[in-house]
Amino acid sequence: QVQLVESGGGLVQAGGSLRLSCAASGQTFRSYIYAWFRQAPGKERQFVAGIRWFDGIVEYANFVKGRFTISTDNSKNLVLLQMNSLNAEDTAVYYCAAGTRFGVPPDDYGAWGRGTQVTVSS
Repeated sequence: QVQLVESGGGLVQAGGSLRLSCAASGQTFRSYIYAWFRQAPGKERQFVAGIRWFDGIVEYANFVKGRFTISTDNSKNLVLLQMNSLNAEDTAVYYCAAGTRFGVPPDDYGAWGRGTQVTVSS
């Protein structure tokens, strides 16, 4: 079982940047795919970006391509999400999740963090 703890959320002005971190732990955490999801009030949880730890293969939602970058810090066991050019539509709770495949619905991810709030003021 992998454990996940997010950090790095906060309030930022439109056009600004934030970097989210997800601390991963557990015996086999490097064998998983890690993804960032987000959920805004009244909306469904949506995939933002994902990375396969052992080879660095990444996937992005179309609405973040060119603005967000997902990566891992192997020395600190972190999954990072660098978010640039933020806008009000990016306001949501951001969650880190661990799973075994890309392209599956949120329910197929077996481990979740508690989330971190990102608020973008316009």
